[in-house]
Amino acid sequence: MSDYSKATNFTTKDTLPTGNAGKIVKGTELDTEFTAIASAVASKADISSPALLGTPTAPTASAGTNTTQLATTAFVTAALSAAYPIGSIYINAGSSTNPNTLLGFGTWAAFGAGKVLVGLDSADAMFDTLEETGGSKNAINVSHTHTATVTDAGHTHQSGPVLSTAPGTLGGNTGPWRVDSSGLGTSTSATTGITVANSTEGSSGTNANVQPYIVVNMWKRTA
Repeated sequence: MSDYSKATNFTTKDTLPTGNAGKIVKGTELDTEFTAIASAVASKADISSPALLGTPTAPTASAGTNTTQLATTAFVTAALSAAYPIGSIYINAGSSTNPNTLLGFGTWAAFGAGKVLVGLDSADAMFDTLEETGGSKNAINVSHTHTATVTDAGHTHQSGPVLSTAPGTLGGNTGPWRVDSSGLGTSTSATTGITVANSTEGSSGTNANVQPYIVVNMWKRTA
């Protein structure tokens, strides 16, 4: 049989001319060739929704490519690394795993323990340098002075009359039971015996400067 379209009907006894060489090919050899072709076809991926096996490779697109072409792991890692350049802060509220393990790149160090982040403000000396620290969670009372003023015009003491129950001289007079009118009168005394004390008011300033907060894990990329 010389018609190649009849190849599917060959048996091991059939022969087929090889064309230009003019040689005869035995059926067993033809079966082997068909088996090899079938195996090669079966190992190729389908065009529609192929299920690839092993470790397939593909060209890596340049950074910033935004098309429907395949993205390799190298492209994805480079894109993530560009999104977190050295100096970036990574925040995670659910995992304490180092970002190197989570993202697959970079060297990361724990950052900002017990502190909140604030934006750079070049017009404010407290916030004009990156990674500048300051503040206190305990309230500090500003230095001040208390002044107390007391006004007292003075007061008087009333004296007399002076009585004597025995004879004698009292105020120039002699006799029993005398009243010395010279003992009557008033005297003026300066202010005395007045004290002023400041009372303690308010409450402890410990942790009084802490703003509402939520705790997260933070890392800084160092390399």
